[in-house]
Amino acid sequence: MEQDRLKFIAWPGHLYNLIVDLPVVKLTRVLPIFSIIFFGFVSMDWQQIDLSNEFTPGTSPPDKYDASFHIVISDDEILTIDGVYPWRPLDQDEWRWLGLEMIESHYLGSIGNTPLFVVEVDPEADEPEGYEFATLWSFLDQVDQQIFYLVGRAKQVVEWHRNHHHCGQCGKVTMTSTFDRSRKCQECNLMFYPRLSPSIIVCVNRGEEILLAKNAHARGNFYSTLAGFVEPGESIEETVHREVLEEVGVKVKNLKYFGSQSWPFPNSLMLGFHAEYESGEIVVQEEEIADAQWFHYTNLPSRPAMVSISGWLINDFIKKAEKNQTQIQG
Repeated sequence: MEQDRLKFIAWPGHLYNLIVDLPVVKLTRVLPIFSIIFFGFVSMDWQQIDLSNEFTPGTSPPDKYDASFHIVISDDEILTIDGVYPWRPLDQDEWRWLGLEMIESHYLGSIGNTPLFVVEVDPEADEPEGYEFATLWSFLDQVDQQIFYLVGRAKQVVEWHRNHHHCGQCGKVTMTSTFDRSRKCQECNLMFYPRLSPSIIVCVNRGEEILLAKNAHARGNFYSTLAGFVEPGESIEETVHREVLEEVGVKVKNLKYFGSQSWPFPNSLMLGFHAEYESGEIVVQEEEIADAQWFHYTNLPSRPAMVSISGWLINDFIKKAEKNQTQIQG
């Protein structure tokens, strides 16, 4: 049989060619695996999935399933496949053959009838050949918004589980709930849910101008809308008034709710507003704000990308200002 050797290209999930030299007798053992890896993923074409309509969150996985998706996270970084754009999770067989040690697996929900899991692996794990770990920040502007939210959800679930193995009150080991996303201390009955930090973000306008600020700790060199965390005992509206006054020294009025966004850096829920300038001169809170200025909507500085609610707020104001200008001219 030695003369009957056959070469074939395998492991398409890696998107690189691995030439394998196998005797025909051994090929019969490998071919079923190859078929599952190749044809199994084709039957679940990730790019054809509409996550906004087909993803259903959940906490209890089905008892049986023939296929699954897996988001793999190591040391808060997400596994990506070399050469694959846009990003997609691993399918069931890719995960099985990855060879990384699993710490914990969490069911996130289903996409159609296919369950989706996030898998935390050893933080010291080496990158498998054909794969690369990437930060969540690198996903900004690189993936569809729904994919960004999904990966952000996965990362936050992993962080919640990792950070609440022990009770913060008595130190005993906590147990994962079977009916919701929580862990419970068996000793003192405290419940621990994934952490969410409500925050406001507001676009302050004065006629055709908006107030934008450069955060002293921002990763990039750009101006953005004002934002801050909600304090205990505050309403969202009270937070808007307090944060604007603290950060730039001006008072606002006529708040209008705009919308919200999950922002997983690390666990914020951003609640967006438009507000009108009422009074005061700009005096920045130097610990938080490097600079703040009024900008005309036709002459704005470098600003956040449209993947963030800050970008949405600014763009919404520009559209309204342009519409008003058209009506005046008309």
